[in-house]
Amino acid sequence: MALQSSGVAFRRILSHFPEEVSLAFAYGSGVYRQAGPNSDQKNAMLDFVFTVDDPVAWHSKNLKKNWSHYSFLKLLGPKMIFSVQNNYGAGVYYNPLILCDGRLVKYGVISTSTLIEDLLGWNNLYIAGRLQKPVKIVAMNEDATLRSALDKNLRSAVTAAFLMLPESFSEEELFMEIAGLSYAGDFRMVVGEEKAKVLNIVKPNVAHFRELYGDILQEDPQVVYKCQQGHLEIDKSPEGQFTQLMTLPKTLQQQINRIMDPPGKNRDVEETLLQVAHDPDCGDVVRLGLSAIVRPSSIRQSAKGILTAGLRKSVIYSSQKLHKMWKGWLRKTS
Repeated sequence: MALQSSGVAFRRILSHFPEEVSLAFAYGSGVYRQAGPNSDQKNAMLDFVFTVDDPVAWHSKNLKKNWSHYSFLKLLGPKMIFSVQNNYGAGVYYNPLILCDGRLVKYGVISTSTLIEDLLGWNNLYIAGRLQKPVKIVAMNEDATLRSALDKNLRSAVTAAFLMLPESFSEEELFMEIAGLSYAGDFRMVVGEEKAKVLNIVKPNVAHFRELYGDILQEDPQVVYKCQQGHLEIDKSPEGQFTQLMTLPKTLQQQINRIMDPPGKNRDVEETLLQVAHDPDCGDVVRLGLSAIVRPSSIRQSAKGILTAGLRKSVIYSSQKLHKMWKGWLRKTS
């Protein structure tokens, strides 16, 4: 369940920031209940992402309103902040551990164009990955290109999950695969993030996942969706898998090609995908492709956090993450 009256509370927090956002959403354990060590929803940090058309102008206004939110980078001005935001990591600039309206908040800023590229192509699968799970939309403008990209991202998530699942499976198994896409190869799942994170996200929120993906599953000609029983069947023939592989985001197709293409062969992507469609290990190849996208972007983004948050906040934030993992481990062994 989402927090009662959360919409008003989130809009109050949003009012502390410059208004020019094309999309603002809240996500994580402070928004939707999670099982495990993140189950304390009342005291959980609230995570936000603000998508902005003009990041330099937005940071300039935010520096005037919220100077204390930024690390030492504020001394170098909004253009340098945007340069760090856009050229390193996953194209998002985070300010963590901010006290706002009596709640601890972390917010990320990403340019609209960078987000659209990630939603369509899965360049980093970072913010696109966040948006494959239930989020609370706080504000959104009428940008048709952005709305279309958000929908395409969800459809791509379903396709990638289908390729990694057997012929017959439950809704919960599907949502587990979808929720896990952006954690494939993420080093934080080994150091810092709670190991059972995906299960903890999906278990209490099956209804929210169903709300997000129900229409897409009903419309998909390659799936039989028995929503009353929460059961699905898909076409696992090589022809069916080839159709799915051909609709995957471009970066994932390229990574699969790189994994499967022997040195010196230089086959085109379509030829490689046809081979993978006939491979019994097709799902494993897709998973390797996802890891090849997620691992480097998650490492670069986390390293960037030391710059954007400052050393003191980075140490505090990282120690909180490790503490949650430790609590989860103690719970499992007790």
